[in-house]
Amino acid sequence: QMKYEGMIFRPPSEAGSLILQVTVGCSYNRCTFCGAYRGKSFRIKRFEEVKEDIDEAASSGLRIRRVFLADGDALIIPQGDLLRILDYLKLKLKGLERVGIYANAKDILRKSLEDLKALKERGVGILYLGLESGDPEVLKRIKKNATVDELLRAARRVKESGILLSVTVLLGLGGIERSQIHAKETARVLTKMNPDFVGALSLMILSGTPIAEEIETGKLILPTPFGLIQELETMIEQSHFSQCFFASNHASNYLPLRIRLPHEKEDALRRIREVLRRKDPALLRPEYLRAL
Repeated sequence: QMKYEGMIFRPPSEAGSLILQVTVGCSYNRCTFCGAYRGKSFRIKRFEEVKEDIDEAASSGLRIRRVFLADGDALIIPQGDLLRILDYLKLKLKGLERVGIYANAKDILRKSLEDLKALKERGVGILYLGLESGDPEVLKRIKKNATVDELLRAARRVKESGILLSVTVLLGLGGIERSQIHAKETARVLTKMNPDFVGALSLMILSGTPIAEEIETGKLILPTPFGLIQELETMIEQSHFSQCFFASNHASNYLPLRIRLPHEKEDALRRIREVLRRKDPALLRPEYLRAL
């Protein structure tokens, strides 16, 4: 029985992975929209605790191909300790093909290019970086612990190391007033990052978060579902990738898409524009099916 502390979150693409909790919570934990780790005080688990979980997984008899290291920013673990965990994973799980980790810009920039390459050699195949928005105003407002420049430098370093880069953006984060600026600036930054994967999520409001308060007081007004789809259209139209898998199939979204860019771009835009033209709520994922 794996020993998880609190709720565990993972990217949609890690659905079939073994989730190995190596840190509890998030070291920063101040982004205004995020309620994921609010009840947890951050700590890095001792190697002995992690080792027990790996032993447990190894003795299950299951063929484990992928492992995801949770919680919020496992990349903050000092390099030597992280290598020790990766080495032990490799030793115990014979069929292991890939390890994934959530990472923030500060954690990535604390690692040198050589550090990242060493992680890749030990099996780290993908890093998930939350960009949220390319609009500096929005990043300030949500108290994101990074500037556009830091996010870009972090993305570049990951790409240079050969580790796959998956970037998350949040539709609706700029509210109605900055909706299109948020979408355009995000497209501009995504183009510069040129990630392998983009995951577009829709902002879901969790009660008790600072952003929920902004909405209650009317300081922030959220776009309508069709407004969010307009943001999606702008982001797809104005971003240019050499090769990227773009998904808005997360459960929070009204219009699930899974497309390969650039070659499925025109088809996707046609589909989105048709939905925007018809403005028929029946074309959207119903509210009760949307979730985090």
